[in-house]
Amino acid sequence: MTQQLPQVPSTEPELAGVRNFRDVGGLPTADGRRVRQGRLFRSGHLAQATAADAAFLSSLGLHTVFDFRNAADQALDGQDVELPGVRNVNIPLTDPADGSEFWKMVRDGNLGELREILGDGRAAARMAASYRSIVRDRTTEHSRVLHALAEDSVPALMHCAAGKDRAGLSIAVSLLAVGVERDAIEADYLKSNDPRRRYRVKRGDESAAAQSPEVMELLSPLFEARAAYLDAGFATIEEFWGTTDRYLTEGLKIAPETREKLRARLLDGTA
Repeated sequence: MTQQLPQVPSTEPELAGVRNFRDVGGLPTADGRRVRQGRLFRSGHLAQATAADAAFLSSLGLHTVFDFRNAADQALDGQDVELPGVRNVNIPLTDPADGSEFWKMVRDGNLGELREILGDGRAAARMAASYRSIVRDRTTEHSRVLHALAEDSVPALMHCAAGKDRAGLSIAVSLLAVGVERDAIEADYLKSNDPRRRYRVKRGDESAAAQSPEVMELLSPLFEARAAYLDAGFATIEEFWGTTDRYLTEGLKIAPETREKLRARLLDGTA
């Protein structure tokens, strides 16, 4: 059963051009500590950030923005706005060619084509498979993120396009590394389903037929945060490494002293 998250103050404004923004501060660890407020943020892309959004983000004292989008995503949504004095690090977690035809069909396909590629659970299965793939195949990238956080990159904001999948997994990996409990990670992940946070689905055809309830239902699994997706990522850790500790030490090459640095940078109090 997913535990209720603590009611703690949170810097979570209504940003006009940035979806799914939040501070993950307050999440509990297994040893009784909590993630410190103002250290680790997540969101959707920053390409449409307004001047007011950019001013707010600049006020957070960010050191680094991690952008997990690939070149195709950036071409579709645009480059992030520049935040003065903030380092932007692009670490693609998917290849631009991976699924390019699939996503073109999502954007431009008619109802019959969408039924063929997304119907009967195929959309949800594809999403779960993508989570498994990122955990299994992107260990170098996640190692780079954790080492950066441990050394000099905090406060940090992590984002992809929607701030749900690639950013969601990267946040999850970061939180696992400092001992945050899985049910708390999942509860934060599922916040991406709030309607005001959801990525705005882009369709090549903006007609009523292209936006019909059936089309939106077929597309919905792609743009939802589902516990089953995150569970698929966690299950992959267990399948390939057995335990979270082995995943971190053997898969991501995170030494014990690096984990201690991460805890010092991201957590409140002492164990």
